[in-house]
Amino acid sequence: MRFGLFGRKEKRGENPALAAIKAWVRQIAGLPEETVIAANEIICADPSCPGTETIVLIMEPGQETRAIKISLAADEITRADVEVALAAEQSA
Repeated sequence: MRFGLFGRKEKRGENPALAAIKAWVRQIAGLPEETVIAANEIICADPSCPGTETIVLIMEPGQETRAIKISLAADEITRADVEVALAAEQSA
């Protein structure tokens, strides 16, 4: 059975930088496998935005979704950047 009007011709692979960010978030925050972590790099055209930033959504069962923003492109982000972003999110 086919869903949707436009099927994908080929399966897209996950960006290795985004995969690393998600793994760091899971490790640093000590999140269980049931927690869904999504990471996306976006480009904001608004002059007040930093331009390219990476947004990480943390979706724990039974809790509100949390979002952390890192004002860097995904391939520029280090584990230390993720640690700082998570610490800032937890202190807010």
